[in-house]
Amino acid sequence: MREMEKQLIKVPYLSQSPRYPTGCESVSSVMLLQHLGYEITVDEWIKQYLEHQEFETKDGIIYGGDPRKVFCGNPYREDGMGCYAPVICKTLDRVFSDKISVTGSSFQAVDETGTSMTKLRKKYIDRGMPVVFWACIDMKEPVTGPDWQLADEPEKTFTWISNEHCMLLVGYDEIGYYFNDPYENHGVIRYEKELVEQRHKAQYAMAVGVKNLQKQDEFTANTSN
Repeated sequence: MREMEKQLIKVPYLSQSPRYPTGCESVSSVMLLQHLGYEITVDEWIKQYLEHQEFETKDGIIYGGDPRKVFCGNPYREDGMGCYAPVICKTLDRVFSDKISVTGSSFQAVDETGTSMTKLRKKYIDRGMPVVFWACIDMKEPVTGPDWQLADEPEKTFTWISNEHCMLLVGYDEIGYYFNDPYENHGVIRYEKELVEQRHKAQYAMAVGVKNLQKQDEFTANTSN
């Protein structure tokens, strides 16, 4: 059997350390945007485009946001939590509607939560498009908790899966997947495939892709394969 050819997209690297201790989703998204030709900084992304909601305690009960709707906490703080794929899709689309890429292309975010790794590779990586990708910090075991009451629906409890981490998927080979990992200046790092897929599943297999609207026909054809 012929070995799988290595695919690696060169994307300018940004670290979340030390300024954005819980800003992995923001830093990974900005790496993607800069790769696509958008002039934007992480601070601009957080302050002008990303919706976030601080935690507060009332009568000993912690209330916070829904990570499917907002960033929970503050990405500038160690005690921030994070956000999930729908938030990143919404925030990317805000940038796409507000800014113009130097390439002249227009883009739209796609929530690829639950999409197989094979399809992500074929649909995006093989076509030179990185993917915002959730797994666990340093591929550690996921940990259940903490939890909090949702501020907008106080009768509901949300349980966070700790060691949550977001990176930019930029390539693969026979053995592993390559990421621009913003954590502690990791740079471009390869993690073993089976472990990546386990940790990705632990974080609900969340991923966000981007389609080039000028290449809509190609994207649609590739999606159906």
